[in-house]
Amino acid sequence: MVKVRATIICLLLLGSVMAFSQTTEKVAVTFDELYDEPYSINKLFIAFQPLYAEIFATNVNAGYGVEAQYFHKNKFNIKGQFRKSYSSKFMDFNRENALRNSTVSLTPEIFNYFEFGGTYHIKDFDETSTAKIFLHQKKIPSSRWASTVATYAEVPSKLRKIYGARLGTVIWDATADINRTLDKQGLTYADLVNSEGNSLPETYVDGNGEIQDMLAFSNLYATNVYVGASLTWIRNIAVSFDKYDDAVDDGMFNVYLDVLFAPSMKLDPISYDGFDYSTNAIKLNKIGVRAGFEGKYNRTLGWSYGGELGYRPSLDGRGFFAVFKIAFPVFSSNLDNKVEAFQK
Repeated sequence: MVKVRATIICLLLLGSVMAFSQTTEKVAVTFDELYDEPYSINKLFIAFQPLYAEIFATNVNAGYGVEAQYFHKNKFNIKGQFRKSYSSKFMDFNRENALRNSTVSLTPEIFNYFEFGGTYHIKDFDETSTAKIFLHQKKIPSSRWASTVATYAEVPSKLRKIYGARLGTVIWDATADINRTLDKQGLTYADLVNSEGNSLPETYVDGNGEIQDMLAFSNLYATNVYVGASLTWIRNIAVSFDKYDDAVDDGMFNVYLDVLFAPSMKLDPISYDGFDYSTNAIKLNKIGVRAGFEGKYNRTLGWSYGGELGYRPSLDGRGFFAVFKIAFPVFSSNLDNKVEAFQK
């Protein structure tokens, strides 16, 4: 009986909601197009990243960064970025671990990441589309606006698309955990030998005379080259509504897929008790792949976001990574300071 009553109540509530939705009228709006120019975007964007976070099998890290991008007409764009961990204690995992626990002679490397590359616009064109413009009124109190279901209007607009070919280079370095790497690759300290043919010992005697396991770390340096493809969508439209505030849709969104190759990769030898033990037995994987996305807005002052997922050339079996970054502020300019002058 209770189940029957509950079912009846649910049906009554559903019926009342459907009746309300059917009686709610959608009010039409009229608008004037202020501009619709997806090719008239700013040329230079400079972004400051107060925080990025990267899950990297070689070394989990987080920190800050700077990024710059320049668009040259509809021909190509170039981009450079730099990332660095804040400190060992703030998520430079292997560096902090090495500073606290390493039993070998090592100055742990700070995680640094440099990237520079360009995208050639194979095809740069626009097509007829619609922009979803959300309707807003400044006179509505913020508390009331927060509890209101946002309405939107679909406005005819141009959508610019860019099919691009990407090419660039990536340089990075980080502290590497040798214990985890050996376990992953099925190796032992016996595979790490010095010039006399002696292997790195598995244990050592600490200051208290107790036997402890060896905890070895090293520094990894990599130079990668990437080649790939991208697809970019750009809108740059502004409209004026009769009963609502003026609104814009100036979003720029890019997705890409790259293949990475490391022509240069170096893992430092392990120094212990006055000897250098070779790391040649540790396998390095020089091929990788990544997929990513980026979004920003064509504004003098704005913000941006982005992320990547893939397998980076690194220690074999330790190349998986996922990174997310957010930037604020992002400054942009069209680099055109010329004004017309007329003789009196």
